[in-house]
Amino acid sequence: MSLRQRDAATLQERIDALGPWFHNIDLGGGVITAPDHFLGDYPNFKFEKFAHAIPADLSGKSVLDIGCNAGFYSVEMKRRGADRVVGIDSDERYLDQARLVSEALGFENIEFRNLSVYDVAALGERFDLVIFMGVLYHLRHPLLALDLIREHVAGDLMLFQTMQQGSNDILQVPEDHPFFVPGTITPPPYFDNPAYPKMHFIERAFAHDWTNWWAPNAACSQAMLRAAGFAIEASPEPDVYLCRVAPVPYAEHGPAAVYPARETAR
Repeated sequence: MSLRQRDAATLQERIDALGPWFHNIDLGGGVITAPDHFLGDYPNFKFEKFAHAIPADLSGKSVLDIGCNAGFYSVEMKRRGADRVVGIDSDERYLDQARLVSEALGFENIEFRNLSVYDVAALGERFDLVIFMGVLYHLRHPLLALDLIREHVAGDLMLFQTMQQGSNDILQVPEDHPFFVPGTITPPPYFDNPAYPKMHFIERAFAHDWTNWWAPNAACSQAMLRAAGFAIEASPEPDVYLCRVAPVPYAEHGPAAVYPARETAR
């Protein structure tokens, strides 16, 4: 018997014991995990805006959900028939929430592990779909994380989302930036253009959260994805990108050239 068939009051007690919840998930029978969530029906209302970008049938596919939180996306991928779903997070309370959600909804074969994005090489496998949603801006080393995902676990597709701030416009920039404007001592003016790829550093709290370190603009998000070896196939929302694994550009100058293989695999 699944948890959702048991007493709703018992289930609610377990939910309360694991609070607070950032994923507001409907467990059936009138039981939801975060009824007073400040964003409402989150993340479901956001997922509905880009759900069409992901294959509706994931039969025979494997999925890695990085920063899985309470397991909303892990469960949704199981609903689409994914054979293997692994959710990782570095917060044990979130993992306990995810295990409760998967049990309550009858998806107990989802694997949840305490693992940092910097340690994804320890998984020892590539996945058909990697979900990397709402994590980048919490990381002190965001480009390294993208490099490690591309090098070790991304087999085909990656669904990516990050908080963005600043312009949504994209500036076309030269492949090789001059030190000065030719014939002058003036730096190239496009660095001050709002559409130039920019990563805004947040030294202190953002929305009362001290783990929000970065806020790229749209041009920066796209440039970082390309630099790590991901081709953007669709952007169903301004901050959501469906990517496919591609050759790493400028590989001779990238992480594999700067660090020995034993270092990048750490």
